[in-house]
Amino acid sequence: MILARVEGSIVATKKNAKMTGQKFLVCRPVVIDSPQATEFKLGTSTVVAVDSLGAGEGELVLVVQGSSARLAAADKDTPVDAVVIGIVDTVDIAKKAVYRANS
Repeated sequence: MILARVEGSIVATKKNAKMTGQKFLVCRPVVIDSPQATEFKLGTSTVVAVDSLGAGEGELVLVVQGSSARLAAADKDTPVDAVVIGIVDTVDIAKKAVYRANS
């Protein structure tokens, strides 16, 4: 699993028939780059993930990729490589609050 921030969405009117009705999100992984860090640092890459929960722009989400994403999809034969499986409320590392939703 990866932690990522939702950067935006993608609209694709022509796509594989199994993807009809799916919402696509552009997600940027986040990292904590030192033990003293008090906030996340945005990664340099992005991933397109199918949104299974209704996540919105700016939210911190949990994303699974590969075979785990296919298992998380509604239909196991859906051609997906990344799926949002959680919307994060808080992240605590070494007894420090690194992230709190809506703060």
